[in-house]
Amino acid sequence: MKPPPFDYVAPTDLDEALAALADAGEDARVLAGGQSLIPMLNFRLAAPVKLIDLNRVSELSGIERRPDGGLVLGAMTRHRQLERDATIAEYAPLLAEAAPWIAHAPIRTRGTIGGSIAHADPAAELPALLLLLGASVRVARAARDGEAPGRVERTLPLDDFCFGPFFTALEADEVITRIDIPPCGPLEGTAFEEFARRRGDYAIAGAASRMILDEDGTCLHAAVSLINAGPAPALVAGVEEPLVGRPPTEDRLAEAADVASAGCDPAPDMHGSEAYRRHLVRVLVLRTLARAARRAAAGRTPGIETEDG
Repeated sequence: MKPPPFDYVAPTDLDEALAALADAGEDARVLAGGQSLIPMLNFRLAAPVKLIDLNRVSELSGIERRPDGGLVLGAMTRHRQLERDATIAEYAPLLAEAAPWIAHAPIRTRGTIGGSIAHADPAAELPALLLLLGASVRVARAARDGEAPGRVERTLPLDDFCFGPFFTALEADEVITRIDIPPCGPLEGTAFEEFARRRGDYAIAGAASRMILDEDGTCLHAAVSLINAGPAPALVAGVEEPLVGRPPTEDRLAEAADVASAGCDPAPDMHGSEAYRRHLVRVLVLRTLARAARRAAAGRTPGIETEDG
Protein backbone atom coordinates (compact mmCIF):
# COMPACT_ATOMS: atom_id res chain seq x y z
CA MET A 1 0.00 0.00 0.00
CA LYS A 2 1.33 3.40 -0.99
CA PRO A 3 -0.12 6.84 -0.39
CA PRO A 4 -1.17 9.05 -3.31
CA PRO A 5 1.41 11.67 -4.40
CA PHE A 6 1.53 14.95 -2.48
CA ASP A 7 3.78 17.94 -1.84
CA TYR A 8 5.52 17.86 1.52
CA VAL A 9 6.21 20.93 3.68
CA ALA A 10 8.04 20.89 7.03
CA PRO A 11 7.74 24.39 8.58
CA THR A 12 9.80 25.34 11.61
CA ASP A 13 7.39 27.86 13.17
CA LEU A 14 3.65 28.18 13.52
CA ASP A 15 3.20 31.20 11.24
CA GLU A 16 5.01 29.39 8.44
CA ALA A 17 2.75 26.38 8.97
CA LEU A 18 -0.39 28.51 8.94
CA ALA A 19 0.71 30.27 5.75
CA ALA A 20 1.32 26.93 4.02
CA LEU A 21 -2.09 25.70 5.15
CA ALA A 22 -3.80 28.87 3.93
CA ASP A 23 -2.15 28.59 0.53
CA ALA A 24 -3.34 25.01 0.01
CA GLY A 25 -6.73 25.38 1.69
CA GLU A 26 -8.96 22.31 1.69
CA ASP A 27 -6.44 20.39 -0.42
CA ALA A 28 -3.97 20.21 2.49
CA ARG A 29 -3.69 17.94 5.51
CA VAL A 30 -1.71 18.51 8.69
CA LEU A 31 0.64 15.79 9.92
CA ALA A 32 1.08 15.59 13.70
CA GLY A 33 1.79 12.10 15.07
CA GLY A 34 0.48 10.47 11.91
CA GLN A 35 -0.94 7.44 13.72
CA SER A 36 -4.32 7.94 12.04
CA LEU A 37 -3.41 9.96 8.96
CA ILE A 38 -0.72 7.66 7.55
CA PRO A 39 -3.03 4.60 7.41
CA MET A 40 -5.71 6.79 5.82
CA LEU A 41 -3.21 7.87 3.16
CA ASN A 42 -2.10 4.30 2.51
CA PHE A 43 -5.67 3.10 2.11
CA ARG A 44 -6.40 6.11 -0.15
CA LEU A 45 -9.05 7.34 2.28
CA ALA A 46 -7.30 10.72 2.18
CA ALA A 47 -5.57 12.25 -0.84
CA PRO A 48 -4.18 15.69 0.06
CA VAL A 49 -2.33 17.80 -2.47
CA LYS A 50 -0.04 19.09 0.28
CA LEU A 51 1.05 17.54 3.58
CA ILE A 52 2.16 20.02 6.26
CA ASP A 53 4.35 18.37 8.90
CA LEU A 54 4.18 20.10 12.31
CA ASN A 55 6.88 18.03 14.00
CA ARG A 56 9.51 20.77 13.71
CA VAL A 57 7.24 23.47 15.22
CA SER A 58 8.63 23.39 18.75
CA GLU A 59 6.24 26.03 20.12
CA LEU A 60 3.38 23.53 19.80
CA SER A 61 4.91 21.07 22.28
CA GLY A 62 5.18 21.06 26.04
CA ILE A 63 3.29 20.97 29.34
CA GLU A 64 3.03 24.09 31.49
CA ARG A 65 1.33 24.86 34.77
CA ARG A 66 -0.68 28.08 34.76
CA PRO A 67 -0.51 30.51 37.71
CA ASP A 68 -4.03 29.47 38.76
CA GLY A 69 -3.01 25.81 38.95
CA GLY A 70 -4.46 24.81 35.61
CA LEU A 71 -2.45 23.30 32.79
CA VAL A 72 -1.57 24.19 29.22
CA LEU A 73 -0.82 21.26 26.92
CA GLY A 74 0.80 21.98 23.58
CA ALA A 75 -1.04 20.32 20.71
CA MET A 76 2.09 18.40 19.64
CA THR A 77 2.67 16.98 23.12
CA ARG A 78 2.95 13.20 22.85
CA HIS A 79 0.74 10.73 24.66
CA ARG A 80 3.88 9.31 26.23
CA GLN A 81 4.52 12.61 28.00
CA LEU A 82 1.13 12.39 29.70
CA GLU A 83 2.19 9.01 31.00
CA ARG A 84 5.52 10.14 32.42
CA ASP A 85 5.30 13.83 33.27
CA ALA A 86 5.32 14.65 37.01
CA THR A 87 3.21 17.78 36.51
CA ILE A 88 0.47 15.75 34.82
CA ALA A 89 0.56 13.14 37.60
CA GLU A 90 0.08 15.85 40.24
CA TYR A 91 -2.32 18.28 38.59
CA ALA A 92 -4.19 16.17 36.02
CA PRO A 93 -3.88 12.61 37.37
CA LEU A 94 -6.84 11.42 35.30
CA LEU A 95 -4.65 11.80 32.20
CA ALA A 96 -1.78 9.96 33.84
CA GLU A 97 -4.09 7.15 34.91
CA ALA A 98 -5.56 6.73 31.42
CA ALA A 99 -2.47 7.30 29.27
CA PRO A 100 -1.12 3.72 29.51
CA TRP A 101 -4.42 2.53 27.99
CA ILE A 102 -4.00 4.61 24.83
CA ALA A 103 -3.06 2.03 22.20
CA HIS A 104 0.46 0.58 22.52
CA ALA A 105 3.73 2.18 23.65
CA PRO A 106 5.11 2.83 20.11
CA ILE A 107 1.89 4.60 19.16
CA ARG A 108 1.90 6.66 22.37
CA THR A 109 5.46 7.71 21.58
CA ARG A 110 4.37 9.34 18.31
CA GLY A 111 0.70 10.15 18.82
CA THR A 112 -0.16 13.73 19.85
CA ILE A 113 -2.86 15.29 21.99
CA GLY A 114 -3.94 17.72 19.29
CA GLY A 115 -4.02 15.01 16.66
CA SER A 116 -6.29 12.84 18.79
CA ILE A 117 -8.73 15.70 19.36
CA ALA A 118 -8.71 16.78 15.72
CA HIS A 119 -9.38 13.19 14.58
CA ALA A 120 -12.38 12.99 16.95
CA ASP A 121 -12.61 9.21 17.05
CA PRO A 122 -15.44 8.28 19.45
CA ALA A 123 -13.35 5.31 20.59
CA ALA A 124 -10.39 7.52 21.58
CA GLU A 125 -9.68 8.17 25.24
CA LEU A 126 -8.35 11.74 25.22
CA PRO A 127 -11.39 13.62 23.88
CA ALA A 128 -13.61 12.05 26.56
CA LEU A 129 -11.07 12.68 29.33
CA LEU A 130 -10.42 16.30 28.41
CA LEU A 131 -14.14 16.94 28.11
CA LEU A 132 -14.65 15.65 31.65
CA LEU A 133 -11.91 17.98 32.92
CA GLY A 134 -13.60 21.01 31.34
CA ALA A 135 -10.81 21.61 28.84
CA SER A 136 -10.86 24.16 26.05
CA VAL A 137 -9.12 24.08 22.67
CA ARG A 138 -7.15 26.97 21.17
CA VAL A 139 -6.96 27.03 17.35
CA ALA A 140 -5.14 29.40 15.02
CA ARG A 141 -5.12 30.34 11.34
CA ALA A 142 -3.52 32.90 9.10
CA ALA A 143 -5.50 36.06 8.35
CA ARG A 144 -7.87 35.72 5.43
CA ASP A 145 -8.52 38.24 2.66
CA GLY A 146 -9.91 41.45 4.12
CA GLU A 147 -8.52 40.80 7.62
CA ALA A 148 -5.57 42.54 9.23
CA PRO A 149 -2.35 40.59 8.57
CA GLY A 150 -1.20 38.19 11.26
CA ARG A 151 -2.42 35.22 13.23
CA VAL A 152 -6.09 34.80 14.11
CA GLU A 153 -6.92 32.66 17.16
CA ARG A 154 -10.07 31.45 18.86
CA THR A 155 -10.81 29.28 21.89
CA LEU A 156 -13.62 26.76 22.10
CA PRO A 157 -14.82 24.61 25.00
CA LEU A 158 -14.22 21.00 24.07
CA ASP A 159 -17.94 20.23 24.17
CA ASP A 160 -18.38 22.81 21.38
CA PHE A 161 -15.50 21.38 19.37
CA CYS A 162 -16.42 17.74 18.74
CA PHE A 163 -19.66 17.48 16.76
CA GLY A 164 -19.75 13.79 15.85
CA PRO A 165 -17.58 10.89 14.72
CA PHE A 166 -14.52 12.33 12.95
CA PHE A 167 -16.26 15.73 12.71
CA THR A 168 -15.13 18.85 14.60
CA ALA A 169 -15.42 22.64 14.52
CA LEU A 170 -11.88 22.89 13.11
CA GLU A 171 -11.93 24.73 9.80
CA ALA A 172 -9.79 23.78 6.80
CA ASP A 173 -7.18 26.51 7.41
CA GLU A 174 -7.00 26.11 11.20
CA VAL A 175 -4.56 24.22 13.44
CA ILE A 176 -5.00 23.23 17.08
CA THR A 177 -2.25 24.96 19.06
CA ARG A 178 -2.98 24.15 22.71
CA ILE A 179 -5.40 22.64 25.20
CA ASP A 180 -6.19 24.46 28.47
CA ILE A 181 -7.29 22.50 31.54
CA PRO A 182 -8.74 24.40 34.52
CA PRO A 183 -7.35 23.72 38.00
CA CYS A 184 -8.77 20.98 40.19
CA GLY A 185 -9.84 21.54 43.77
CA PRO A 186 -8.56 19.91 46.98
CA LEU A 187 -11.70 17.78 47.42
CA GLU A 188 -11.91 16.61 43.83
CA GLY A 189 -11.47 13.04 42.66
CA THR A 190 -11.23 11.49 39.21
CA ALA A 191 -11.01 7.91 37.97
CA PHE A 192 -10.75 6.04 34.67
CA GLU A 193 -11.34 2.48 33.55
CA GLU A 194 -11.89 0.74 30.23
CA PHE A 195 -12.42 -2.79 28.98
CA ALA A 196 -10.78 -4.14 25.82
CA ARG A 197 -10.16 -7.59 24.42
CA ARG A 198 -6.43 -6.97 24.69
CA ARG A 199 -4.49 -4.17 26.35
CA GLY A 200 -3.90 -1.54 23.68
CA ASP A 201 -6.90 -2.48 21.51
CA TYR A 202 -9.79 -0.08 21.08
CA ALA A 203 -11.99 -0.15 24.16
CA ILE A 204 -15.22 -2.08 23.92
CA ALA A 205 -16.35 0.45 26.50
CA GLY A 206 -14.68 2.93 28.83
CA ALA A 207 -15.66 5.44 31.47
CA ALA A 208 -14.14 8.40 33.27
CA SER A 209 -15.72 9.96 36.35
CA ARG A 210 -15.18 13.17 38.31
CA MET A 211 -16.55 14.14 41.71
CA ILE A 212 -16.19 17.19 43.95
CA LEU A 213 -17.19 17.05 47.62
CA ASP A 214 -17.58 19.65 50.32
CA GLU A 215 -15.99 19.39 53.76
CA ASP A 216 -19.00 17.41 55.06
CA GLY A 217 -18.75 14.78 52.33
CA THR A 218 -21.71 16.08 50.33
CA CYS A 219 -21.37 15.83 46.56
CA LEU A 220 -21.10 19.25 44.92
CA HIS A 221 -20.40 18.04 41.39
CA ALA A 222 -20.48 14.69 39.60
CA ALA A 223 -19.87 13.97 35.93
CA VAL A 224 -19.18 10.98 33.70
CA SER A 225 -17.88 10.74 30.15
CA LEU A 226 -17.85 7.53 28.13
CA ILE A 227 -15.55 6.01 25.53
CA ASN A 228 -16.89 4.12 22.52
CA ALA A 229 -20.45 4.35 23.82
CA GLY A 230 -21.87 6.91 21.40
CA PRO A 231 -21.14 8.87 18.22
CA ALA A 232 -19.07 11.57 19.96
CA PRO A 233 -17.54 12.35 23.35
CA ALA A 234 -20.16 13.83 25.63
CA LEU A 235 -20.94 14.11 29.32
CA VAL A 236 -23.68 11.69 30.31
CA ALA A 237 -26.84 13.63 31.05
CA GLY A 238 -28.52 12.99 34.38
CA VAL A 239 -25.78 11.15 36.30
CA GLU A 240 -25.47 14.09 38.69
CA GLU A 241 -29.11 14.01 39.78
CA PRO A 242 -28.87 11.11 42.27
CA LEU A 243 -25.63 12.49 43.71
CA VAL A 244 -25.42 16.29 43.87
CA GLY A 245 -26.50 17.66 47.24
CA ARG A 246 -26.20 14.27 48.95
CA PRO A 247 -23.42 12.01 50.21
CA PRO A 248 -22.30 9.55 47.49
CA THR A 249 -23.63 6.36 49.06
CA GLU A 250 -23.51 2.97 47.33
CA ASP A 251 -27.19 3.17 46.40
CA ARG A 252 -26.82 6.61 44.86
CA LEU A 253 -23.71 5.60 42.94
CA ALA A 254 -25.58 2.58 41.59
CA GLU A 255 -28.48 4.80 40.55
CA ALA A 256 -26.08 7.10 38.68
CA ALA A 257 -24.53 4.08 36.95
CA ASP A 258 -28.00 2.97 35.87
CA VAL A 259 -28.60 6.42 34.38
CA ALA A 260 -25.35 6.21 32.41
CA SER A 261 -26.16 2.75 31.09
CA ALA A 262 -29.63 3.81 29.98
CA GLY A 263 -28.42 7.08 28.48
CA CYS A 264 -25.51 5.85 26.36
CA ASP A 265 -25.76 4.94 22.69
CA PRO A 266 -23.34 2.06 21.97
CA ALA A 267 -23.15 0.54 18.50
CA PRO A 268 -23.18 -3.27 18.40
CA ASP A 269 -20.45 -5.05 16.46
CA MET A 270 -18.60 -8.37 16.36
CA HIS A 271 -17.13 -7.68 19.80
CA GLY A 272 -20.38 -7.14 21.65
CA SER A 273 -24.10 -6.50 21.43
CA GLU A 274 -25.72 -3.26 22.53
CA ALA A 275 -26.96 -4.93 25.72
CA TYR A 276 -23.48 -6.21 26.53
CA ARG A 277 -21.95 -2.78 26.03
CA ARG A 278 -24.60 -1.15 28.20
CA HIS A 279 -23.78 -3.67 30.92
CA LEU A 280 -20.09 -2.80 30.63
CA VAL A 281 -20.90 0.90 30.85
CA ARG A 282 -22.85 0.36 34.05
CA VAL A 283 -20.04 -1.65 35.66
CA LEU A 284 -17.32 0.80 34.63
CA VAL A 285 -19.28 3.90 35.67
CA LEU A 286 -20.06 2.40 39.07
CA ARG A 287 -16.40 1.53 39.64
CA THR A 288 -15.05 4.90 38.52
CA LEU A 289 -17.63 6.96 40.41
CA ALA A 290 -16.89 5.02 43.60
CA ARG A 291 -13.14 5.47 43.15
CA ALA A 292 -13.52 9.17 42.34
CA ALA A 293 -15.62 9.61 45.50
CA ARG A 294 -12.98 7.89 47.65
CA ARG A 295 -10.21 10.01 46.20
CA ALA A 296 -12.20 13.20 46.70
CA ALA A 297 -12.91 12.24 50.31
CA ALA A 298 -9.19 11.70 50.87
CA GLY A 299 -8.67 15.39 50.13
CA ARG A 300 -6.86 15.02 46.84
CA THR A 301 -6.62 12.85 43.77
CA PRO A 302 -3.29 11.08 44.22
CA GLY A 303 -0.68 10.96 41.49
CA ILE A 304 -0.86 7.80 39.42
CA GLU A 305 2.12 5.53 39.01
CA THR A 306 2.12 4.29 35.43
CA GLU A 307 3.81 1.49 33.61
CA ASP A 308 4.37 0.61 30.00
CA GLY A 309 1.30 -0.65 28.19
